Amino acid sequence: MAFTLCAVPLAAAQDKGPVTKLPLPRFVSLKASEGNVRRGPSLTHRIDWVYKRRSMPLEITAEHGHWRRVRDRDGAGGWVHYSLLSGSRTVIVEQDMLSLYQRQDPDSPVVARLELGVIARLGDCGPDWCKLTAAGYKGWADKTALWGVKPDEIRE
Repeated sequence: MAFTLCAVPLAAAQDKGPVTKLPLPRFVSLKASEGNVRRGPSLTHRIDWVYKRRSMPLEITAEHGHWRRVRDRDGAGGWVHYSLLSGSRTVIVEQDMLSLYQRQDPDSPVVARLELGVIARLGDCGPDWCKLTAAGYKGWADKTALWGVKPDEIRE
């Protein structure tokens, strides 16, 4: 019984980043048009690859000093300097020709259809729908067709 009581506060403490005190994991976006992804949290670590899509959503899974361990929608990841990241939220469309509706209702008019892989700015989210902005179009999309927002996340 004593072990269970002690383990609960430790698990809760791991839900916040040690540097920023922000929740982990959390979503951010790539601020720069290029971002080196390193094997470890310093400039001395090898660059494994380079992200080349500005505004690409990434999930921060760890923090160390000025470095953030991130992963992309494919599960690939590494360490990126915090200056390359933005708190602006974006998502990647994971369903080809995803309908963007005028309202949170599949019977409402379709404003646009988004191709697989499109990056959209994330707005409000309810339990099932998120408001997106992409290529000048604004509308509501099914949350399950998006990567970069948690299934239970509500945004206002």
